[in-house]
Amino acid sequence: MVMDPGLHEVAGADIPRILDEVARQGVPAFTLSTATRTDQEAFFKAVQAALPLDPPLGTVGMVWEALADSLWGGLHALNAPRVVIVWPDAHPVAGAQGDFEIALDILREMVTSLAEAHYTAGPSGAQAS
Repeated sequence: MVMDPGLHEVAGADIPRILDEVARQGVPAFTLSTATRTDQEAFFKAVQAALPLDPPLGTVGMVWEALADSLWGGLHALNAPRVVIVWPDAHPVAGAQGDFEIALDILREMVTSLAEAHYTAGPSGAQAS
């Protein structure tokens, strides 16, 4: 299986196969669970529960920029050439609005900025599914 960098919408039935393959390849994989909610509070709780954050968010509250910075730092600290983030209970990406659109934008930005050699002192890849 070839993992192309980027944010990809996949069928729920394909997720177990994807996770099995990335595990076989030794790629760190994280699963966000928001119980079908896509609001800011659900996304923040899911990220805090499942993803590495550096620095930890602590009591900063729900500030999108702080979450993005912390998530970038946490993923970058993994020193992994690829990372897969799966959000199985998200709505279809095509209909993204409001908080859900912001959350997807943060994930897209992670893919782009972590792959930029001048930000990370070397090539890296990130994958969100």
